[in-house]
Order: sequence, then structure tokens, then C-alpha cells
Amino acid sequence: MLKEELQPSILALFITSAFNTQHSALPQSPNSVKTEFIDVSDTRKNLVVEIPSTVVDAEIDKVARDYSRAARIPGFRPGKVPPKVVRQRFRDQILHDVAHGLIPRAVDEALRTRGVEPVNTPDIKDVVVEEGQPLKFTASFETVPAIDPGDYASLTLRRKEASVDDAAVDQALTRLQERAARYEPVEGRGVAMGDSVVLDLKRTAAAPLDGAPAAADGETHTDRHDNVTVDIGASANPPGFDEALTGLEAGASKTFDVNYPGDYTVTELAGTTVTYDVTVKSIRKRVVPALDDELAKDLGSFESLDALRSQVRGDLEHEARHEAERETRADLLRQLASRVTFDVPSSLVDREIDRRVEEFVRRLVEQQIDPTRANINWEEFRDRQREAAEEAVRSALVLDEIARRDSVMATDEEMDAEIERYAERAGRTAAAVRARLEKEGGLARLYTGLRREKTMEFLLSKATVLNA
Repeated sequence: MLKEELQPSILALFITSAFNTQHSALPQSPNSVKTEFIDVSDTRKNLVVEIPSTVVDAEIDKVARDYSRAARIPGFRPGKVPPKVVRQRFRDQILHDVAHGLIPRAVDEALRTRGVEPVNTPDIKDVVVEEGQPLKFTASFETVPAIDPGDYASLTLRRKEASVDDAAVDQALTRLQERAARYEPVEGRGVAMGDSVVLDLKRTAAAPLDGAPAAADGETHTDRHDNVTVDIGASANPPGFDEALTGLEAGASKTFDVNYPGDYTVTELAGTTVTYDVTVKSIRKRVVPALDDELAKDLGSFESLDALRSQVRGDLEHEARHEAERETRADLLRQLASRVTFDVPSSLVDREIDRRVEEFVRRLVEQQIDPTRANINWEEFRDRQREAAEEAVRSALVLDEIARRDSVMATDEEMDAEIERYAERAGRTAAAVRARLEKEGGLARLYTGLRREKTMEFLLSKATVLNA
């Protein structure tokens, strides 16, 4: 008797094929395949299946014949190996192939007959297969129970007023003014707070520097950096570093120690003392331009400061309207999520967490940060995403149910327009973007996203929206 736990990696191959490919049905006879559905929870289901021995034996014969034609056994001509010898020599492989041939079709038929749609690949376990005996196994999977989205008109949302006061405009102008600051050479004085200093430095310490291996007893680590630019007063500077440089003029050198506290953020340096040898090469001071018409002209095609102020106010009001709209939509999604009373399938939550992690990694890469060197505990990061991911899954399930009930669909024209927009942002042709989406299975995700967006618009038209 062969009893095996079919591993997920193996299952992914043949079960996925079973749900995405048309299979020939199992031979039909009265009560040919026995199935029992067991409700483990609202979302977790077990399917217990028993395939009769007649079907199993017929499949064994078929697989054994295939082995006979291909088998190469000393003492027998190719294709002339007796069936008995083949069954003995390749028993386990034959039974394994039989299970992999019959199980996907049995699961597929049982789910289609009951009208059940799993949200994940079924986990096959407790497989028992033997010649002359029924093939028995259990398929465990998750489904989504029926959802009642409730009365759309009962949705009451609040939209924040998108107003911008003079103080917000002044703050934005000040930020523009600060960003327009320039640096000018300093002569006749030493380093002061706010200066930008170019220097050569050498560091000496017992602790490893920049990932170097630990030093042996009595040895020290030394490294050198030339033409380093340091902004005096920056929060990233070592403790006491700014004070040690203050007053030094261009060309001056100095040796000093920096004592790093035990809780210093760079763990390799925490609790250590590093000796710095520095030579100041040049000093520049930061000059902030006046907030006037000349600055407005330098920042763009503005004739005056008033024109710049008007543009800034318009941009802030535009962003405020978008922020108010985002908050209104977030409120809608929270209310939809609250209408799902069951625990959502864990596989959907894990999928949403994966999506959030991938999005975060993408943003890190765009900022030229190596995710593998970002000192992030990814398990903790995933755990922190779980609550928000569960709410996102709940709201998505309700949106999909409303779209089904009210026949909300994305048209081909809308799909084409979305692909065009993505292509324009990516600097590629629409044909190339479509080809990649088709290859990666992304068209279905694109359609789902558009349909959910249209469903949101549909609900916003039905809900009561009050100005906050």
C-alpha cells in the first residue's frame, strides 16, 4: 500500500493544471466516485474523495503499458518487458503516476458539481493508493462564503473641506526658498554651524569600520576618506564632531576623539571611541535668497512673487481636494470591510501581504536602497501589515460581490485606455505593455482593478456624502 503526503511544490504543478486545463472526465458509473464535503470553518473546507478500485486498476493498467513501452531492463527486448515484471520493478512510480493522474480530475469534477470555487490551490493529503483498492485522499482548501453587501444608500460618508489657508501657502513658499539656497566660499573665518565643509579624514578605532573584520587584541582599524563633504549641524554627524570642527579655517588640521554612546544607531560603533584626523580643505556657507520677485523668476516662468504665490495656492488646493477624496474613499472601504463578518481566507490575506511587501521593496529600489541591506526585519514587517491586509481583503470581497450583483464591468475601451496610460508613464509602447501583461497573467489583475474602481464610483453615487 502506498500512502503519501503530496507536497505543495508537487501539487502546484498538477492541481494548478487541473483547474486551468480541460480534463477528460473520470469514467462514469453509478456512484463511481464518492465525495464528502466537510465544513471545517466558514472559509476552510475539506473534500474527502474515494475513487473506486475499478477506475484505479484501469489507470494502473494504462500507466503500466506506458512503462512497458519505455522500460529498458536487462534480459528483455525494448517494448517486450512482461507486464508483471514492469509492475514489480516500477511499482511505486506507477502508483505515484496514477495518483497524480486521477486526483486532479476527481477534485475538479467534485468542485464543479458542487459549484464551489476555491481561492487557493487545494492541499492534498492522506493519499492511499494500492492496486485492487479504492484511491482515497482529502483535499483541503479555502472558499469565500456568501456576502451580503447591505443597502448601498445606508452608506454615509464625510468629505473634508479642501481649503488652504495663508499659513500653508507661506510654509510652502519658505520650503521653495530653502531649496533655492546656494553655497558660497568662506574666507577670513573658521567653520561655523550651518557651513558645508570639504575635508580629508582618517579614522582609527579598535572596532571594525565599514564592515571590516574584527581586530585582534591590540590591533586597530584605520580607514581614510578624501574630499568628504560634511554639513555642520546635520543630525547624522557623530556626537561632538561639529564642535571639534568649529573654528577651524581652511588648511587647518586637527586630531580628536569621538566617544559613541552605547545606544548609538550604528551598532558596530556603539560604546566605542574613534580617533579622527581631519584636514579642512574648503568652507562654504549656505545663503538663502530673499523671497521676492527675483526668486519667483528664478523658480520658473513667474513674473512676480504674487504669480508664484497664486500657483502655489492652486497646487495646494489641488492636492487638498485629492487628499479629501482619498480620505472619503478610505472611509467607504472601511465601511464595506465592516460588512464582512467572517474571518477572511488566510491565503487571500497572505497574498495581500505579499503585494504590500513587493510594493515596499519596489519603492526602496526606486530610492536606490538595497532591500537586502536595509536592516529590516521582514517577518516583523509582514506581521505589521496583517491587520490592514485583512481589512483590504474584506473590502475587496464586498466590491467584487457588488460588481457581480449590479453587473459592473470594465469595457475593452477602458482596458485599452489604462494600458495606454501605463505605457506612457513607463515610456513604452502600449503593445509592449499588453504583451508583458499577457505573458505574466496581469490582464486579469488589471481588469479586476478597473472593475473595483468603477464599483467605487458606483457606490459613491449611491452613498450619502456630507461635507465635514
